[in-house]
Parts: sequence; C-alpha cells; structure tokens
Amino acid sequence: MDFQLLKKIIEENSSFLITTHVNPDADAIGSEIALYKVLKKLGKKAHIINHSQTPYYLQFLDPGYITKKFNPDNDKKYFEESDVLIGMDFNRLNRLASMEKVFSESKKIKISIDHHQDSEEFVDHYFDDDKYAATGHIIYDFIEQTGIVELDYEIAYQLYAAIMTDTGSFRFERTTAELHRVVANLLDVGVNPVEVYDKVYDQCKISKIKLLGRALDSIKLIGKNRIGYMCLTKKDIEEFNASESDTDGFVNYTLSIEKVVVGMLFIELKRGFKISFRSKGNIPVDKLAAQFGGGGHINASGVRFHDLSIEKEMNNILKKAEEFLNNKYQE
Repeated sequence: MDFQLLKKIIEENSSFLITTHVNPDADAIGSEIALYKVLKKLGKKAHIINHSQTPYYLQFLDPGYITKKFNPDNDKKYFEESDVLIGMDFNRLNRLASMEKVFSESKKIKISIDHHQDSEEFVDHYFDDDKYAATGHIIYDFIEQTGIVELDYEIAYQLYAAIMTDTGSFRFERTTAELHRVVANLLDVGVNPVEVYDKVYDQCKISKIKLLGRALDSIKLIGKNRIGYMCLTKKDIEEFNASESDTDGFVNYTLSIEKVVVGMLFIELKRGFKISFRSKGNIPVDKLAAQFGGGGHINASGVRFHDLSIEKEMNNILKKAEEFLNNKYQE
C-alpha cells in the first residue's frame, strides 16, 4: 500500500469529494467522516455526498450532518469543483447507483480506498487491500504510517465504529492480534466501546425488530440443511414502516442454525431485489455472488438486481447455491 502517494495526492490538491456505496454501513460512514476530518485538519475543502441517506441508527456518527444525500440537480457542481474524487469501501462502480455516471465521466483525479476483493478498474489510483479488516482499518494505518495528522478522539471514534462493525464485533476472520492492538490505541484516545456498541446495535426502532421477526419466520433450509435463507418482500418492509437499511445483519442469524454453513437473505426492493450472502470457514461466497455480478469478501458478499423479479429468479439462484456448495464443500 503506497500511503506516501496518497499523502502526496492530498497535500498537492485543495478540494475533495468523498463518497461510498449505496446503503452505507458503519465502515463506510465512519471511514468517510474520519477521512473528511483528516482533510479539514489540513485546511482542505471537502464534501461527503452519497447516493443513500445515512441510516438513522448511524446518524450518531454524523451529528453535524456532514454527509449529504445526492441531489443530481444541485450536487453535480461538487464533482466539477473538486480536484479529487475519493470512492470508499466499494469495489464496483455500480455500487454508486445514481452517482455512477457523474463519477465515471469526471476527468478529475479519482482514487479508491477499499478492503474488498476483485476490484473493478474505475479510478486512477487504488489504495486497496483485502487483508485489512475494514476500510477504517486502512485509514488508521494511513494516519499512523504517514503522520499526516495526529489521531484524535473524533477521528478515532469513527474508526472504532468502522472496525468494530465490519469485524462483527471482533469475531470475523480478519480479527488478528495486530488489529486488537489498533483497537487498543483507539481506546487509549478515549473511545468508549460500550457506548459505540449501544448506539449501533441497541438503539433501533421497533420497526426493525418486527421486521427481524418476519425475516426469522421466513427461514428455510435446503442443501441437506447446509444452506439457510430468508426472504423479505416489499410488502413486509412497508407493513412495519421499515427501510432497507433496517435489514443490516439479519442474514447472520441463518448461520446460527446447526449445520448451516451458507446463509442468504433475499430482499425485494422497489426496483428489483438484492441478496446478502454469508458463510463459515473457507467457503468463498464472494465467488457465488460473482456468478450473478456481485462480490465482496470470502465470508460476506452481496449482489443487487435492478430489473429482475425475485419470484422468477429465486429458485434458480437457490439451485445454483446448492450446486456451488456441493462443489466447494463436502461433509
């Protein structure tokens, strides 16, 4: 990772636009805001503009409402005025949704900071490494290795939320001794882990809990009970006055069932549908997601279909998931 090049790009330019993927999680939001605060410490101009609004349960990371939801009528000017466009925490250009075209057509310097696998070529400079536990982990190392700014409480708070959530509260594969030393340094700056966990996971609306109940009730097992899947329809989400972002983490419940090694969550959207994939051990669900144009990590991936029907496609996708598991995993 050439952090000195990233430092050089930042030091030699004055204005930056930061963005992330559709339906951002805490790693995306925390990493964006942490980098924004780095840039502001350096006296740079910076804007954070995303396709999606920040989920209500992550708004605590952005009490000043730094992040903006993209408005094509008003916000294209920021792409024109910025010297550098920074894409964070995504490896496919279509993950920008409504911002894809304006981002790809820009002639400004474009960089990617990400920890997902198999990135597309869509920027000028890549600061990507799938060995990192989170994009926030990359930002931490960038600060520590270059000394570009001093790590303070405000930045550390964002990075802790990013790392904590993307490691499943420090239980996923990339949770290493080195990562725990990183986290210890964040706590030394003053971050309270109990507070962050509570705000992320224990302050949800009742609509999310009711939607979770519907998702749990929908669980079915296939593939000799090694695959567990859930399905939520548009009607389910509307019935509880919930949102797509409320479903974050639901798929993980499938992996708590005995024998299940691959979990899937189908979510019907206003246009098309999406699938979240999870797995245990060395089962690479990123390769399964790639069969449908998606991607992600070995144990956590996803795909979004914009113009297909969940009713027509689900059985075929489940069949391919069984075939994939039979080829990759034997009891």
